Order: sequence, then C-alpha cells, then structure tokens
Amino acid sequence: QVSLVDSGGGLVQVGASLRLSCSISGRTVGGNAMAYFRQAPGMEREFVAAVSWSGVSTEYADSVKGRFTISRNSTKNTLFLQMVSLKPEDTATYFCAARRYGYAMISRKAHEYSDWGQGTQVTVSS
Repeated sequence: QVSLVDSGGGLVQVGASLRLSCSISGRTVGGNAMAYFRQAPGMEREFVAAVSWSGVSTEYADSVKGRFTISRNSTKNTLFLQMVSLKPEDTATYFCAARRYGYAMISRKAHEYSDWGQGTQVTVSS
C-alpha cells in the first residue's frame, strides 16, 4: 500500500501562485505515473495534470495549460503542482493520485489511479 499526503493549499487572491506537494511513502513506488485531480463542491472530480514515471511526459487539462506545471523530484518520492495566475474557478480540493505499480503511462481517468492523497483545499478569492 502506498501512502500519499497532500499539502500546500491555502486561501489566495486572484493572480497569486501556490505550489502543492504530495509526499509518497510506503510500499516501494516504481514505474507508475502520477496525477492531480480536483473537485469543487457539487462537481465531479476532474483531471488537472499528470506526469509519467520518467517525468518526461506530462499532460494538462485545457483549463490549466500554461498556468500549472506538474513535476516529481529525482527520487520519485514527492510530486509537485506549481500553480500560477490562479483564478476563482481553480477553487477546489486538490488530490494527488498514483497509478498501480508498473503503470508508467499517463491516464486522465480517475478510476485508473489506485492510491489517493487526502486532498488539500485551494481557495482563490476575487
């Protein structure tokens, strides 16, 4: 079992920046892609960004492309989501997620991720 712990959320104003972190521990993580999803009140969980195991490939939702950057550190035990130019519509709870061991390729589908963080709240006020 992999343990994921989300952090870094907060209350910011429009145009501000935040960096979310996801600490990964537990059973050895290997060869798996990771992603961030978000969920606003009353809405379905939606894909935000994903990164392959190697870190070379990334994908982004159209709504965040050019503003958000997903990355993972060299030891693969921390995932980051750098967010700039935040908008009120970015307000949501953000969750990091990991695919099952050995699934290195990116997916935009939440059901293809086996492990999830507890979420961190991001609120952007206007």
